Amino acid sequence: TEMLQNMKSRGLKQVELFLSDGVVGMKAALTRTYPKAHFQRCLVHVMRNICAKVRVDDREKIMNEFKQIHQQTSQKEAAAVLHV
Repeated sequence: TEMLQNMKSRGLKQVELFLSDGVVGMKAALTRTYPKAHFQRCLVHVMRNICAKVRVDDREKIMNEFKQIHQQTSQKEAAAVLHV
């Protein structure tokens, strides 16, 4: 929160997109400071989180599938890859 307030006080009027590692409270602090900003969790951290929750033997397959879905340019295309 202090970091966001500091950026705002130095003249940053609006944030369009904020990427974070998912630290607790960051999204809420962003919403309070820059209510129009979009929040997105860092892709590397998402992938690490997925890997931590699946069996080691399944990781490569699941990560390849995740990458295929993430590389699509629309939600419709991603859903098509997901449901193949």
